[in-house]
Amino acid sequence: MCESAPEIFHEKQRLELCAIHALNNVLQERIFTKEAADEICKRLAPECRVNPHRSFLGTGNYDVNVIMAALQSRGLAAVWWDKRRSVDLLHLDHILGFIMNIPSLVSLGFLSLPFRRRHWIAVRLVNECYYNLDSKLKGPVRIGDTCDLRNFLKEHISQDPCEVLLVVDKKVEEDGTWMLHSS
Repeated sequence: MCESAPEIFHEKQRLELCAIHALNNVLQERIFTKEAADEICKRLAPECRVNPHRSFLGTGNYDVNVIMAALQSRGLAAVWWDKRRSVDLLHLDHILGFIMNIPSLVSLGFLSLPFRRRHWIAVRLVNECYYNLDSKLKGPVRIGDTCDLRNFLKEHISQDPCEVLLVVDKKVEEDGTWMLHSS
């Protein structure tokens, strides 16, 4: 049963920090900061003057390597979902949440520009209900139960380009138990 969730952690978009917001939203607490993500970038490319894992402007726009390293620092892993597989194979009980990279409209204030950029969002189960925790939304948006979640994922995956990362415990990644195995 999908009950209302009175207390859902939801960071809102600031600068180009959607990767940090997606991490914190999927973990349901403020763990990562711009400074922490910048430090991860330095560890990933210590010799680079212009770091390839973030915007050269210093406003964020972190890549998947930063997300993966951040999750690893918490004993978690990001498993890249092969979009050719059916989302019906996901073992949802073993998945903490999802971080997705989707196309997103660019706007300047109230003006929408005619092009898209990549944007990280989080999806997570809270109080037996899945929520879209996109930092560009005013607040969490209820997706619903497992059937609704699978439909949500199918819809986004069908709209290329969309990438889906499964956020799982390190042991779940090692065992491969994030996916149901047909017998």
